Amino acid sequence: MDDERPDVLTIGRLAHRTGLPVRTLRFWSDEGAVPPVARSAGGYRLYDAESVARVELVRTLRELGLGLDDVCRVLSGRTTVAEVADAHVAALDAQIRSLKVSRAVLSTVAKRGSTVEETALMNRLARLSAAERKQIIDEFKEEVFGGLDDPRLRDRMRTFSIDLPDDPTPEQVDAWIELAELVRDPGFLARLRTWMELNTPVPGQGRPPGASIWWARQIVETVAEVRKGGVAPEGPAAAEVLSELFGDADRTAVLRSLEAGIEAGAEHYRRLVARVRGQDSSPDATEELEWLARALRASDQT
Repeated sequence: MDDERPDVLTIGRLAHRTGLPVRTLRFWSDEGAVPPVARSAGGYRLYDAESVARVELVRTLRELGLGLDDVCRVLSGRTTVAEVADAHVAALDAQIRSLKVSRAVLSTVAKRGSTVEETALMNRLARLSAAERKQIIDEFKEEVFGGLDDPRLRDRMRTFSIDLPDDPTPEQVDAWIELAELVRDPGFLARLRTWMELNTPVPGQGRPPGASIWWARQIVETVAEVRKGGVAPEGPAAAEVLSELFGDADRTAVLRSLEAGIEAGAEHYRRLVARVRGQDSSPDATEELEWLARALRASDQT
């Protein structure tokens, strides 16, 4: 019989040779990926050594994620493995990005214990297009910074952008979700606008005294060192630190700016922006700012 010849394989022997189920080989055969080379007198499919190599190629392409239609196109010569692979890489990249977004959303949901409604909102925010994300940030910039008469600020805002890269990490997506929610919160926008107004120079005058807290990180670094040394904000040593930092500046104005920034959550906003951009931000300075506010209040009472 044909199926007893050593150079001819029945589908059962082909399955034994390749380690694949007969059911899989029969399906591939029906789809044209591994057609039989002949039929036995009884009508059974017969295969040869080249069929074994063909099965291995089909298996490899399938394990790489190619659909059987693409596999058949490659095997028939209608396209090349390289062309199909290139298209498949692009599809996989898109799928990976989508999976990263899904993972980030689910991670945030788990962390927050979100409701169904909150989950739906976060998913929408995470999957916005680049143009939609830009529109959110542009509206935020106009609401908070629009009309402030400071040439340097206008120049910064013109180039200021916050967006996810093409291949964001789950941490970046998570930060974007939180940031997008934050910049759409009217209360946050109002508090941040108040803070910005207190720190924007009036035409013809110098920068407000409290602005240096937010634009000069050495102030925070100085306070961090003082706190590490155990200096209490209400003691005489703290008063010396304030004199070193602010000289004879109007400390009431400094405190007003500081409290506005703390109330607005400016430090949290700054760190969220850095996380979305994938940048290494400076450490959270919330405790240093709170210490400074306490020291300024204490000095105001003496």
